[in-house]
Amino acid sequence: MNLCLPVTRNSGLDSPVSGHFGSAPLFLVVDTVTGSCREIPNGNQHHAHGTCRPTEALSGESLDGIVVGGIGAGALGKLRAAGIRVFLASQPTVGQAVAAFVAGRLEEVSPASACAGHGHADGDRAAVEAASAPPRGLPVR
Repeated sequence: MNLCLPVTRNSGLDSPVSGHFGSAPLFLVVDTVTGSCREIPNGNQHHAHGTCRPTEALSGESLDGIVVGGIGAGALGKLRAAGIRVFLASQPTVGQAVAAFVAGRLEEVSPASACAGHGHADGDRAAVEAASAPPRGLPVR
């Protein structure tokens, strides 16, 4: 089974999982049977909010799922439309996240659990909510 994980650097199974899928500099494709890892650069790492194109970097890859530390609603929608299942991991390393996936301990990401926007601290939910809240004193539309 091939899983893709966004990482901040390639250290094999010890790679740190990135807190935000679309802004990760690299993706690591891991074979869950052999433990082998293959790096894919994210050429769309620096993108405007809402313009993440995850299927471009992963085009032609045979993936059974994507395991993330955080992902925006736009990227999630594009991956789901392409038939790719996305799972949320809180584990800090690729090896730990893959082990949790294999053990069936990861939940599939829903649109309600996706990140609200850029500027958050590595997928921290409180930071996401604070960054997406309207400024005080201004009307909410």
